[in-house]
Amino acid sequence: MYTNSKLAKSVRLALAFGAASVTALSANTAFAQEGADDVEKIAVTGSRIQRANMVSSSPVTEITAEDIAISGITRIEDLLNDMPAIFASQTANTANGATGTATVDLRNLGAERTLVLINGRRMPSGSPIAGGIGADINQIPAAMVERVEVLTGGASATYGSDAIGGVVNFIMKDDFEGIDFDFQYSFYQHDNDNAYLQGVNAESGYNAPTDNVTDGNTRDFSVVIGSNTADGRGNVTMYATYRNIDEIRQGSRDYSNCALGGTPDDFFCSGSSTLPEGRITDFGLNAAEGLQGFDYIVQGDQFVDRNGLTYNYAPGNHFQRPDQRYTLGAFGHYEINEHADVYAEMMFMDDRSFAQIAPSGAFFVTSSLSCGNPLLSEQQFDAICGINGLTEDDFANVFIGRRNVEGAERSNDLRHTSYRGVMGIRGLINDNWSYDVFGNFSRVVLAEVYQNDLSTTRIGRAFDVVEDADGNPACRTALPDPVTGAPAVDPACVPWNVFRTGGVTQEALDYITLPLFATGETTSLQVGGFVTGDLTDAGFVVPGTSTGVNLVLGVERRTEKLVYSPDQGYQSGDGAGQGGPTASVSGDFDVEEIFGEALIPLVEGQAFAEQINLELAYRYSDYSTDKTTDTYKVGLDWNINDDVRFRSSFQRAVRAGNVRELFRPQTVGLFNLDTDPCAGTNPDFTEEQCARTGVTSAQYGNISANPAGQYNQLSGGNPDLEPEESDTVSFGLVLAPSAIPNLNIALDWFNIEVTDAISEVPPATILAKCAESGDAAFCSLINRGAAGDLWINNQSFIQSTDINIGFFETSGVDFDVSYEFGLADMGDLKLNLVGTYLTKWDQEPVPGEGVQDCAGVWDRGTCGPPTPELRYNVRASWVTPWDATITGTIRYIDEVTEAVFDGNNNRTDGETTLDSQAYFDLAATWNVLESTQLRLGINNVFDEEPPLLPDAPSGSANGNTFPHYDNLGRYIFMGVNVSF
Repeated sequence: MYTNSKLAKSVRLALAFGAASVTALSANTAFAQEGADDVEKIAVTGSRIQRANMVSSSPVTEITAEDIAISGITRIEDLLNDMPAIFASQTANTANGATGTATVDLRNLGAERTLVLINGRRMPSGSPIAGGIGADINQIPAAMVERVEVLTGGASATYGSDAIGGVVNFIMKDDFEGIDFDFQYSFYQHDNDNAYLQGVNAESGYNAPTDNVTDGNTRDFSVVIGSNTADGRGNVTMYATYRNIDEIRQGSRDYSNCALGGTPDDFFCSGSSTLPEGRITDFGLNAAEGLQGFDYIVQGDQFVDRNGLTYNYAPGNHFQRPDQRYTLGAFGHYEINEHADVYAEMMFMDDRSFAQIAPSGAFFVTSSLSCGNPLLSEQQFDAICGINGLTEDDFANVFIGRRNVEGAERSNDLRHTSYRGVMGIRGLINDNWSYDVFGNFSRVVLAEVYQNDLSTTRIGRAFDVVEDADGNPACRTALPDPVTGAPAVDPACVPWNVFRTGGVTQEALDYITLPLFATGETTSLQVGGFVTGDLTDAGFVVPGTSTGVNLVLGVERRTEKLVYSPDQGYQSGDGAGQGGPTASVSGDFDVEEIFGEALIPLVEGQAFAEQINLELAYRYSDYSTDKTTDTYKVGLDWNINDDVRFRSSFQRAVRAGNVRELFRPQTVGLFNLDTDPCAGTNPDFTEEQCARTGVTSAQYGNISANPAGQYNQLSGGNPDLEPEESDTVSFGLVLAPSAIPNLNIALDWFNIEVTDAISEVPPATILAKCAESGDAAFCSLINRGAAGDLWINNQSFIQSTDINIGFFETSGVDFDVSYEFGLADMGDLKLNLVGTYLTKWDQEPVPGEGVQDCAGVWDRGTCGPPTPELRYNVRASWVTPWDATITGTIRYIDEVTEAVFDGNNNRTDGETTLDSQAYFDLAATWNVLESTQLRLGINNVFDEEPPLLPDAPSGSANGNTFPHYDNLGRYIFMGVNVSF
C-alpha cells in the first residue's frame, strides 16, 4: 500500500464537506495507509454515535449496520421511514395500488426529489410504471450495508439532478473477510379487541375479526463471503440473500375489515356501489329529461330499491403484499500499484410482489339498456322501461354496477429484475493529486400481469342481448346482422345475466374476463471522472493558515431511458377495473456536466476560531432536451473550539423532468375527492356555481356522487417542462462540551423553497376556482358526463397535466442529541434523541392564487398525507458486561388535523384529527459465542392501533389509515448471525 501524508491531511480537511464530498473522500481514503485510523474516521460523513455529524457543514444523519440489526427490519425502507426527516409513501406499505418498489421521500417533497446513491453513485429509476420512478431500495441487501448517510436538503452541485429534498447514500461493505451467515424470522401479532369498530361492522352485517392473530411471517436469509488476495492488495466480497414475506389482508384486522365512512365519533361501514347483487340505476339522468328515475338491486328476478346498499370491498385487499426477493452480487478492488486501484461492483435483484384487490365488475361502463332484453323479467321491464312509456324497441337510460363475485379477486403480479454494474480505476497522480474514473450502468426490467379483470367492451356486448332464431337469449354481436346479413361481430360472446340471482354462467365469466399484460425497463448509464488535490505546495494558502485550498474537479455524462409497453387492453382502457387507459411511454435524454468543489481554510488557530472553512461547489448541466442548469453551494464551518461549532450553507439544487413527466401521453385516471360539490340532492355549491362547472339546471340536485370518493382526471406529460429549482438554507449549532464528556448536541434550522415545481393544478382546485370565478382558464378543463357526473365513465373528467407551476416551501429545526456514560461494573448506557420540528410546509397549487399551509395537517386534496409538526425518536442502549445489549426506542409522531381549503385557499379544520402516536420498541442482542450472535425484539410493544380516518384517499392511504403509522400491530423478530 502506498502512503501520502499530504493527501491524508487534505482528506482530514475535506471532512468539513460532509456528505457533499462523499465520492471524493471514498477515492482518497482508499489510498492512505499511514494515519489509517484518521482516514477511516473521516470517511464517516455523519453519525449519531461517532460524532462525525459534529464536523460537517451540512446536517448529516447516519444509520449503521448495528442500527439495522437491532431494528429487526428486513425492508430497508421501513427503517428509513422511521426517521423524522423521511416520510412514508404508499409503495413502502406494499399494499393495494403500490408499485412493487420501495422509495425514499425526504422532507415530504416526493420520492422523485430524493437522490439515492450506492457508494456515492446514482441508482436508476426503480420502475417504468407510474409512481415507481424513484430509486427502488429493494435492490439494497441489508446484510451488505455498512451504513446509510442521509443528507437533507440540496446537494445537486455535488451529485446532480434530483437532490432537492436531499441525498440518501448507501455505503456498502467492500473489504469483508470471512463468512457471515444471517437468518431472521419475524411476524406481526395483533389482538382484535376494538369493540367499537366491531360493532360498526355488525351494524352493516359484516363479521369483523375478534381473535388474536399472528400473520405476515417473513423469512430472511443472507450470506456474505469475503477474502483478501494473497498479496493483501485486494479484496472480493460476495453476497446472496433471500427474503419471503407472507400476505396480510385487511379482513384480518377489526379496524380495516370495512371501508369506514362518517366521522371518528360516528363511523359507519361505507364501500362501493358496484354490488354483488347488481345496482341498476339512471344516476339522475331520467330526472334531467323529465322522466322517472330509479335505483335498484336484483333479488331473484325482481328489482327492489337499493336503499343505500354498498359493497364491502376491504376484507380481501392486502395490508401487506406477499413478496419474494433474491439478491446476489460482488464488490471487489485490487491495487495494481499506487497509481492504479481497480474496483468493480456487480448487483442483481429479482423481486416479485402480488397485490390482491376486490373482484372486478361492471363499473357502470354502459349507459343504456335495451327494453327488449329477453333476460329482463316482466317486473324488471316495467321498473325501468314501462314507468317511462318505453317499449321493447326502445333503449332506457340504465347504468349497471355489478361486482364479479362469481369470479376470482383481481391480482396484480409485479416482477422487477435489476442489474447494476460499476467499473472504475482510481489512484494517485502525485503527492498532491489523485483521480477516480468510473462507469455505472443499471437496468431494471418489469413484467406485469394483471389477472381477473373484466373487459369493458365485452361487458357491453354481454349486456346487449336479443333472442336468436330459436328464441334463446344471445348477444346481438354473436348473431349475423339481420338487415345486411353481415357476419357476427363477436361469435364468442355469451350473455352475462346479472338480472337474476344465480344467473351468471361460467361461460359468461370466461368470455368477459380479461388478463392484462405490460413490460418495460429503465436504463441508466453514468460515466464520470474527477480529480482531487491539495494546493498547499502550490501556494494557494490564505495568509495566517498552514493548509491550502482543496479541490475536486470533474466531468460526467449520464443517459436515462425508459420504455413502458402495456398491452392493447391496458392502452385502450378496456380493463374495467384499471381506472382508465394506461398509455405506453418511451423516451430518453442525456446530460453532460462539469463540476467542481473547493474547501478553503480561512482561519486556523485563533482565539475566536480554532478553524473556519469555506466550502464552494458548482455544477453546470447541459441536457439533450435543450435545457441547461447551474447549481451551486456556499458553506461556512466555524469551529470556535473543541466545544462549540457553527455551520451554515446555501445550496441551489435542480430537478430536471424525468422521462415519464416529459414523454408520457395524456390518459384518464383517478383522483381523490371527498365528494363532487355539485352532486347529491343538496349540493355544496349553488346552482349558479355548478352551472359554471358544466351542470345544467335539470341536472342540479340529481347528480350522483361516487361513494368511493374517486373521480376522473386527464393527466399526462409535457416535453417542454423546465427543470425545477430549489434553494436550501441551513444554520446549525454543534456542541460537544468538554465538561460533559460524550455529550453531543446538534441543532440545525433549515429552509427549502422549490419553485417551478413540475406538478399539476389539482383537479379539486380547478373545480373550486371555476365555481368561484367562472374563469374560462379553469372551467374549460372540466368535462362533465351525460348525467352531469365526473366519474361514471372515461368521457367525464377534469383535465390536469404536468406543468411548471408548483411552489413548495418547508422549514424547521432538526435536533440530534447523544450521550454515553459508564455504569461502573454494569456496563455503559448510550442515549440518543433525534427529531424534526416542522415550522412550515407551504404550497401554492396555482401561482398567485394563495398559499396552502400544510404543516401539521392532512387532506384528501393537495396537502395529501400527514405532515406532522413534530417527529422524534429516543433510544437508550444498555451495553451490559455479559456480551449482551438491550435497546429501547420511543418513536413519536405528532397529531395532524384534517384541512379543508376553500376556493381562496383559506383553511378550516375538518372533522378528523389523527391523534399523536408513541410507539415503544424493545430489542436485545447476545453474543452467545465469539462467532454467534442472537437477537430478539418487539416493535410496537403495546400493540398500538393506528389512527383511523373515514373515506381514506386511495393511493396514499390503505385500510382506513396511512402508512406513516404502525398499522399491523406488534412486530416480533428473532434472528441469528454466525461469522467465521
